[in-house]
Amino acid sequence: MTKKQKFPYLVGSKWTAQQKVDGWRHFQVVNRKNQGKWVYAEMVASCDPNVRFWINAKLLQDRSQWLAGWQSLQEMEAIYHNSNFNETPLIELRD
Repeated sequence: MTKKQKFPYLVGSKWTAQQKVDGWRHFQVVNRKNQGKWVYAEMVASCDPNVRFWINAKLLQDRSQWLAGWQSLQEMEAIYHNSNFNETPLIELRD
C-alpha cells in the first residue's frame, strides 16, 4: 500500500502573508521538500523572484500568519473581521 502524500497540492499554491516578509505579502510555492515527518515549501515573492525562503508547510494553515490565495488589503481586513482564525483555512492542505 502506498503512503499518502502530505500536502499534495502544495506546489503552485498562492499565499498572502498577514505581515510583510522582506517587503512583500504575495507568495507562490515553487518547490517542496520532505524531511522526515516534515514537509517544507519554498516560497517566492510574486513581484520579486529574488525574495525566497523555505517554510514548514504546516505553518501555512495558521490563518493568523497566512491566507490562501492572493488577497487584497481590503479582502484581508474583511476576512479578519468576519472569521475566526481557529476555523478551517480557506483551502485545505490535507495532511
